[in-house]
Amino acid sequence: MTTGPALPAGTLDLWLVRRPANGSEDRLDLSDLDAAERKRAASFIRPTDGLTYASAHIALRRLLGAYLDIPPPQVTFLREPCPGCGKPHGRPAVATPHHPRLHFSLSHSHGTALVGFADRPVGVDVERLPRATTVEACTPALHPGEQQELGALDPGARQEAFGRLWTRKEAFLKGLGTGLSRGPSVDYLGADPARRPPGWTVLDLPCGPRHNGAVALQGGPPAASRLRLLPADALFAGGAAGVRAAVARTPVPV
Repeated sequence: MTTGPALPAGTLDLWLVRRPANGSEDRLDLSDLDAAERKRAASFIRPTDGLTYASAHIALRRLLGAYLDIPPPQVTFLREPCPGCGKPHGRPAVATPHHPRLHFSLSHSHGTALVGFADRPVGVDVERLPRATTVEACTPALHPGEQQELGALDPGARQEAFGRLWTRKEAFLKGLGTGLSRGPSVDYLGADPARRPPGWTVLDLPCGPRHNGAVALQGGPPAASRLRLLPADALFAGGAAGVRAAVARTPVPV
């Protein structure tokens, strides 16, 4: 029986996860993953993408195991009902009711993953900085207010602003549980916090020089917010114990 999550009430816990450095990929411990996760990790055309996926899911299982006080391989997942259609493809959740207040979200992109935990619905997103062609192709699909903001910027600033905007939008839609089945033009997630969707707190996150990050939390700002870098050896054999220690440790700001 679990003792409940090591997450103080009102706390938003965020973890950055880096793919293993070159030369240490073979040390990645896949034993905590289930068969479907291992198959998915092996299916990527680019091996580095498979390593990023595997690193993110090892981290998620080991972090959930630490918060819920259960072995990582025993963590099982389900999908909550979609708010739009009611079908089971909404927010991911832990399948067994170890603790109903622990919500989580996972995102990964090009060597970096971001994991968020809270006692209410949460969505996170991390994305590599966008190319100019991506900005040009995706801007027409945005909310009219976002298009107006981006159009007022010079091309260099527009690329940077679009990257921050898009991660906010993805984090919010993941927090809602709809993902991009809810069109990107519906909600304003631009630079003006007062115009963003009511009932949600949306924050930009520092995720390194090559990535943008964001978190969306249902309700007002958290009582405490912690952003930490998961230790590199947490993904290797025996690393689950280190994850438990890191969860319990007083965080050092990233």
